[in-house]
Amino acid sequence: MGKKVGMTQIFDNEGNIIPVTIVEAGPCTVLGLKENPTKVVLGYEPVKENRLNKPTGGFFKKIGVSPLKRIREFASSDNKEYKIGQEIRADFFKPGDFVDVMGTSIGKGFQGGMVRWHWSGGPAAHGSMHHRRIGSNSSSSDPSRTFKGHHMPGHMGMDTVTIQGLRVMRVEPEYNLILVKGSVPGSKDGFLVINKSRKKLSRSLEEKKEIVAIKRNPMKQSKVKATGKK
Repeated sequence: MGKKVGMTQIFDNEGNIIPVTIVEAGPCTVLGLKENPTKVVLGYEPVKENRLNKPTGGFFKKIGVSPLKRIREFASSDNKEYKIGQEIRADFFKPGDFVDVMGTSIGKGFQGGMVRWHWSGGPAAHGSMHHRRIGSNSSSSDPSRTFKGHHMPGHMGMDTVTIQGLRVMRVEPEYNLILVKGSVPGSKDGFLVINKSRKKLSRSLEEKKEIVAIKRNPMKQSKVKATGKK
């Protein structure tokens, strides 16, 4: 768990500009260990004790950990390397790792259909009375209602969004920061949940993609030369 600090840009070894998001990753404290399925319970962001209800405050006193505001469960392959009260910091991630970042998108209030759903709009001529309006919703006799999920004006943003496969470009353990390539959902200081990617494996930043030579059919090449066409 962490917070979005903001966006900037860095340069790679070849001088290319890479847009990155600075994320404050942790520190998170281990609050519990679960089996079947194997999970780790983490807490993040200190909070005053009088902000908690009695059961939650009693839980923190029982395990001997100072109160934390946010509590989440994360899947784990092996709980032997974790202990209650242990801190997990930004160095949990390494440059080259791929992560999935979940956050709450920026709220944009009530928006019309052209902004919310990218409608093209009606005719723009003076005689038209339908420039940016919604138009027909449904038939009157059948189905006599509007189908669920129909694109209409309404509240936009403030949705839980997950961006998958973002690459960790740099880790700053002393400041507890990671730099992730690309953008993440939410505004500055927005709460984020960071998981290691389930679809992409970690790869060194020094590793380069192999250039695969395109195989060409010699017969086709000879026909092109014979006809003089390109």
